[in-house]
Amino acid sequence: MTARGICWLDGEIRPLDQARIPVTDHGLLYGDGVFEGIRFYHGRPFLLAEHLTRLADSARAIALRLPRPLAEIADIVHAVVAAYPGPAGYLRLIVTRGPGPLGIDPTPCQTPNLIVIAAPLALVDEARRRRGVRLVTATTRRLGPDGLDPRIKSLNYLNAVLARLEAHHAGADEAVLLNARGHLAEGTADNLFLARDSVLLTPPVTDGALAGITRSLLLTLAAELDIPAREQSLAPYDLYTADECLLTGTGAELIPVREVDGRPLPHCPGPLTTRLMAAFRARIDTLAQPAG
Repeated sequence: MTARGICWLDGEIRPLDQARIPVTDHGLLYGDGVFEGIRFYHGRPFLLAEHLTRLADSARAIALRLPRPLAEIADIVHAVVAAYPGPAGYLRLIVTRGPGPLGIDPTPCQTPNLIVIAAPLALVDEARRRRGVRLVTATTRRLGPDGLDPRIKSLNYLNAVLARLEAHHAGADEAVLLNARGHLAEGTADNLFLARDSVLLTPPVTDGALAGITRSLLLTLAAELDIPAREQSLAPYDLYTADECLLTGTGAELIPVREVDGRPLPHCPGPLTTRLMAAFRARIDTLAQPAG
């Protein structure tokens, strides 16, 4: 298997660089499809049931028929993890509308494509994770539920791509998107948490935040650690005046933030972030350890 990764496609696991889909697939032509990013540790996918539930919800929201039952998709995921040459990595589970004629009408597309990729992924290197990342507030706004509901993990990520370009041009590591009302939504590929006076705060999904699997886990861990936590509409001011901040996501895992729009935060990683990072790693070892 190639070091770049492997891919399940059309009932077969093959090297990633040998996987092919038709150029007429509407996932490629129009971003018509859904996906999930899933980590695996110790040779086991992490929080797989939660990811598959969200995949099914996203597919239903865009009237996309999953090509296989969730139980069969879970079996495919386990087979890909077992075939991967390493105990840990990242999975990209994709369902496209499938091939069809040119034009945005999805109804002629009769055969959805299921793709499962396993490959390495590190959104930041360990040195930057230790010292914290720098954020900027993007001028690109998060689309609202009256446009494309951010709870749908669709293949159209151009909104986030443009915001990430802003971060790159500003010399920062990541961008924070606001919604149309000027409230904090999330990062380009991660949820946002901040702490003030020992209380953990995160934007609600109604403000444009993805209902993140890692986000949900972090709220659970906070409750177990007796850390007060709540969803709350937040403005850039709240971020500028926070005691500490962190990003969460399947790809990101947990990343401390040291600076926002040129304003250093007092603590990075802060005491709450440090406790949550330790609890997160412990939960991985508990839930993803091999059976037996």
